[in-house]
Amino acid sequence: MGLYHTRPTVSDIRAIKARGQKISMLYVTTLDEAAAANAAGIDMLSIEGRFFSPEMREAAGNCFVQVGLPFGPFGKLATAEDYLREAFRFMAIGADCVYCAASLDIQKALCDNAVPVIAHVGLIPSQATWTGGFKAVGKTAESARAVWDHVKRLEAIGCFGAELEVVPDRVGEVISKSTPLIMLGMGAGAGADAQYLFAEDVLGHTTGHKPRHAKTYRNFAAEYARLQQERVAAFKEFISDVETGAYPAPQHAVPITDAEFERFAASIKA
Repeated sequence: MGLYHTRPTVSDIRAIKARGQKISMLYVTTLDEAAAANAAGIDMLSIEGRFFSPEMREAAGNCFVQVGLPFGPFGKLATAEDYLREAFRFMAIGADCVYCAASLDIQKALCDNAVPVIAHVGLIPSQATWTGGFKAVGKTAESARAVWDHVKRLEAIGCFGAELEVVPDRVGEVISKSTPLIMLGMGAGAGADAQYLFAEDVLGHTTGHKPRHAKTYRNFAAEYARLQQERVAAFKEFISDVETGAYPAPQHAVPITDAEFERFAASIKA
């Protein structure tokens, strides 16, 4: 789907799934990352609410943008009204859909108001304590069935899609093929509708844990380290120039004619 001439709609994304075409998706945090994703032709972006702004929407160009509504303990949203107000605010800026990992009744309230909702199944980071922490979900028949049932509940309330995180590839494929929801796979195998990675993993400057499903395409960590060394070196050279008088040089100063300077000097002696 990459390099759309106009921004795709929910209907367009559903049509892509129907065609069996794979979707590329990145989590980004900066204007540069969003602009690069747009220039490259990435289909979908995931952007947390704290990073989303009119400037970020402009940088994202024709990418279909999912904006994250921070779940209760990780933000200030609690009631359905809270979530609705925030969703409407982000959609006014240009969000194409919202991510919501809150309760089914809150998700349904959003859906009932025609907000395209991306939910979360499998390993849900904000609720990981219920599934044993940050590890794969769906490795037993019972656990896999629980993920399936969760997806079916999301279908019933009208969700647009769901992040499908760290489940066995065969489970991910069966679920993705058996639901109209757009399944955004993160560590869920090739059968998911979208393949979703963090830009920091793709670019090789992950600061925390790097998950097994992450793939690195560039080594920005080394480049950032080199740039930091260059910053320090440049600042040291500046200090030296200040101390020796090499800076500022004549070209860095504002000139004044001799006549005007003499008039100024005479005025302060008067």
